[in-house]
Amino acid sequence: MTRKDGLLAMLVVVVWGLNFVVIKMGLHNMPPLLLAGLRFLLVAFPALLFVARPKIPFRLLAAYGLTISFGQFAFLFSAIKFGMPAGLASLVLQAQAFFTIILGACVFKERLQGKQQAGISLAVIGVLVLIEGSLGGQHVALLGFMLTLAAAFSWACGNIFNKKIMQLEARPPIMSLVVWSALIPVLPFFAASFLFDGAAVMWQSLIAIDMTTILSLVYLAFVATIVGYGIWGSLLGRYETWRVAPLSLLVPVVGMASAAWLLGETLSMTQLAGALLIMGGLYINVFGLRVRRTVTN
Repeated sequence: MTRKDGLLAMLVVVVWGLNFVVIKMGLHNMPPLLLAGLRFLLVAFPALLFVARPKIPFRLLAAYGLTISFGQFAFLFSAIKFGMPAGLASLVLQAQAFFTIILGACVFKERLQGKQQAGISLAVIGVLVLIEGSLGGQHVALLGFMLTLAAAFSWACGNIFNKKIMQLEARPPIMSLVVWSALIPVLPFFAASFLFDGAAVMWQSLIAIDMTTILSLVYLAFVATIVGYGIWGSLLGRYETWRVAPLSLLVPVVGMASAAWLLGETLSMTQLAGALLIMGGLYINVFGLRVRRTVTN
């Protein structure tokens, strides 16, 4: 990877890591489902006026949008609104990697490798330790963890539909898929907000919207989604997957560091141990247990 592309990859990692702090800030004055709906409305408009519709069956586009967009962010935004720390959310959400592996084994009959089984086992232990460390000190409600895990599972389901889409003869450009699939969750988000929050709360939130919420929406829609996915998709198109994908392991590192710096979030020793176990599981899943040796002649 060239130095320029390496810097672009790290830029995306930082942008996505800060995403969780921005969500936390955006939720201070707006219900989570309404904020998410506005985010995807901004992703879709006006971009779809300039991006061609992907030539894929509507059922796959809808399934992708309802899982990776609606399901993931409805659960994630709600989890953070209900007290899930932004830093921990960035880490627990990475369970999507293991959910994706398990779903891939069920749907595509993919065989689990030893490193994947070891990584999943270590990460599960890490999640349990993390929950114990959080609940033991009454730092995080169990609901926050469950909602974040549900978000990770929804992301994994979206990955499965994404693979089905990419297996089509006419593979759509990643930006076309991102923009047009953003249309799918807009109405479900607004309908769910109307159902759970009520019209009065929605209207008051829109009337009283402040600059912090507006800037959060701009960041989430244009920076994290349009720019982030655009650069990431471009890198995946130019380099082997193994060169690019492992860099996403740094996202929760940035997420937890930025949450500590900007929001004052801290981890107990038990929580830190659980976080390290999860990161270890992610590392094993990507790189295995092999140690590379440099041989000199």
